[in-house]
Amino acid sequence: MPIEVITRETIYQGHAFNVRRDRVRFQNQNVGQLDIIEHPGAVTILPVDAEGRILFVRQYRHAAGKELLELPAGTLDAGELPESCALREIREETGFATGKLVKLGEFYLAPGYSTEYMTVFLATDLQSSPLQGDADEFITLEKVPVEQAYQLALTGRLQDGKSLAALLLAQPFVQNT
Repeated sequence: MPIEVITRETIYQGHAFNVRRDRVRFQNQNVGQLDIIEHPGAVTILPVDAEGRILFVRQYRHAAGKELLELPAGTLDAGELPESCALREIREETGFATGKLVKLGEFYLAPGYSTEYMTVFLATDLQSSPLQGDADEFITLEKVPVEQAYQLALTGRLQDGKSLAALLLAQPFVQNT
């Protein structure tokens, strides 16, 4: 291991994540500290309806200070599999269930300071099946044609990193939709 962990302590326990502080010895033998967000993992879903539109959600993101257009996503519950989380989140955030869920890929969201590991799914064969979401989520559903979604990404109007990565992973599957 390139870094030796000398001590590790949880300095904050939150609802969605914890923060730990590691005292470490680097390869050059210097000692320092790293603060790490411990996250249970998450999913992003790229739902495509029968008309070839991608279902996005628009919601206010306090850290960004504005509303963002994003793909549906959510955090894994303790012990939950990514597939189960995706099936729940798509219903909560879009009101649709998926008849076909395909895993597109996985990646670390911000490995410099977080353990959050994201799994991306393509969801098709959608049927109306609403599920009550979180009381603190205020979401507007927006159906965007595939070509327009990629234009939003390429012109900087889609600013959510997980959505950009999901569009990249989905491109071979949706570009002819």
